[in-house]
Amino acid sequence: MTVLVAAPGLRRPSRGVLVGAVLAAWLLLFVALRGQFTLSAGGPTVVPTWLQHLKDGADGQRNTSPLFLYGFNEIRVAIDPLFTNVQGFFLRLGWLGCTVLAAALGLVFAGWRMMLLALAGFLAFGVLGLFGESMDTLALTLTSVLIALVIGIPLGIVAGNSDRFQQVLTPVLDLMQILPTFAYLPLITLCFLIGPASAVIATVIYAAPPVIRLTSAGIRNVAPATTEASRSLGATRWQTVRHVQLPMAKRTIVLGINQTMMAALSMATITALIDAPGLGKTVLKALSREDVGAAFDAGLCIVILAVVLDRVTTAASQRAADIGRSGRATSVTARPAIALLALVAVVVAAQLPRLTARVSLLFPDGWVHPIRPAVNTASRWIELHLFSTTEAIKNGVTYRLINPLQTLLGDSPWWLLVLVVAALGYVLSGVRIALAAAGCLVGLPLLGLWPSGMITLASTLVGAVSAMVIGVVVGVWTGRNDLADRILRPFLDAGQTMPAFVYLIPGLALFGATRFTGIVAGVIYASPVVIKVVNEGIRDVSPSTIEAAVASGSTPWQVITKVQLPMARPHLLLAFNQGVIYVLAAVIVAGLVGGGGLGLDVINGFSQVSLAGTGLAAGIGIVLLGIMLDRITQGAGRRRAGSDVALGAH
Repeated sequence: MTVLVAAPGLRRPSRGVLVGAVLAAWLLLFVALRGQFTLSAGGPTVVPTWLQHLKDGADGQRNTSPLFLYGFNEIRVAIDPLFTNVQGFFLRLGWLGCTVLAAALGLVFAGWRMMLLALAGFLAFGVLGLFGESMDTLALTLTSVLIALVIGIPLGIVAGNSDRFQQVLTPVLDLMQILPTFAYLPLITLCFLIGPASAVIATVIYAAPPVIRLTSAGIRNVAPATTEASRSLGATRWQTVRHVQLPMAKRTIVLGINQTMMAALSMATITALIDAPGLGKTVLKALSREDVGAAFDAGLCIVILAVVLDRVTTAASQRAADIGRSGRATSVTARPAIALLALVAVVVAAQLPRLTARVSLLFPDGWVHPIRPAVNTASRWIELHLFSTTEAIKNGVTYRLINPLQTLLGDSPWWLLVLVVAALGYVLSGVRIALAAAGCLVGLPLLGLWPSGMITLASTLVGAVSAMVIGVVVGVWTGRNDLADRILRPFLDAGQTMPAFVYLIPGLALFGATRFTGIVAGVIYASPVVIKVVNEGIRDVSPSTIEAAVASGSTPWQVITKVQLPMARPHLLLAFNQGVIYVLAAVIVAGLVGGGGLGLDVINGFSQVSLAGTGLAAGIGIVLLGIMLDRITQGAGRRRAGSDVALGAH
């Protein structure tokens, strides 16, 4: 094989040098052309106007058009009773029955520790005075998860057994997972109006991808020899799936259920914007009044619900794996007895309020002790005593970082920014990504949303870089220190289970209703996943490589900067990709607390009928911005990984 080696004088500059050259050229042209060819008015309003007419036309034809009569309306009518029945079931059980049921399910599926966790969690809902709202959120989440599993597990099975179907399905799932939650809501309301049914549909769309992916992965991880042996014994394809693949993929599928449940809970809180009942509506009202205490009570309930659902399903997944490995007979004989006792306890708890007047169907008023007053007192104390500090931090970051970046984006000629994005896409990810990214950015002026898009883009970039700095520092520390990793891991796991909604509350308490609050929420929301990916990259570096560096006299700092970080670069790029997507989701939600940008446009579209077209356009704009950022950063990671493989081969 002939190997062609480029002459040293013709060596292509590194990607870092090329990126620097693109940015330098952008700054020079910005100085020369500042304020020219800008779109301060947003651009043409043809698309928002057309979307407004589409919304008005859809509203006028809901009871006449076959598409609505036999399509969207029928779906809404079918889903509404399902949610209502689940909600009514919890109502009939009462607070005591619901609490005992949660504890019983924790005992049956995950053991006595999870039983105590579920018991404490459900009692906390009542103590905080939000038991009914918590059950509404749980009903919405469980209804959505049930539908997502009915759809997702069969799709995952088919994808696990068919390469062609997997190839078709993967881009769809990628798109569903990178889109911020706000992007789903305008289109859903256009088709299904507002209310619980629309909330369930939006939640199903957002939550289904994890269970589809993990079911497919579990099926594909079953040893081919096992599948072939089953078929050689005369088993049909369905028998092979039912008796071989599904049992062996059980742990992975349960993990998929866990991830789907967390995604559903996250989305269920956001759907308060389309009139979904539950804790999200309480948070939404509190944020609109800047009532930090009320928002904290509801946010704490969301966190508790997330932790209970996550821990119980995770423990159930681990137990399923342990039983599958050991085949313990006690698990087979004892579990039905435990389940029977749990069922009896639930029935007794549900009937007790009807048999005695001493226990109310509602949580006893005397036991309710919300944290709201204490939190509001603390918030006022912070505002009184720490105002100068928090204001200095907010103003420092805003005036020295956010405003200059927003000025650079907004005052550059729009076509120049499109060229810069195309050039960065080409350098980092190749021609196809460059064209796709440029096309997505061109969509913003066509939607009439250029200024809003630049506000959102500036906030997202600042938040992503901040999350990356924190992620690298903490990720390297935990990657090199097992004790630090063990201590922080539970907090990182818990942080990933919480919806972005929750992180607005501490930001609001510290910094008030500003776009900086959204950036702070985005950094907190994105940091756990960034830290974990960086940690993984550091730990994946070969110990022998590190030992060789130490033996040659390298200091710990040199090992980190010259060995571990360069070799973990694909993980760093992946971490930045995930950080960008997570921050974007939080920045969009921050439209609720003065964040501005596309998120505010979506909210205005819900609250004002005359701005519904702009809200729909903003939802599309969020999709375009998310795809652009994801493709560039993800493509850079893939390209870098490919380069590393090629270098290793040489």
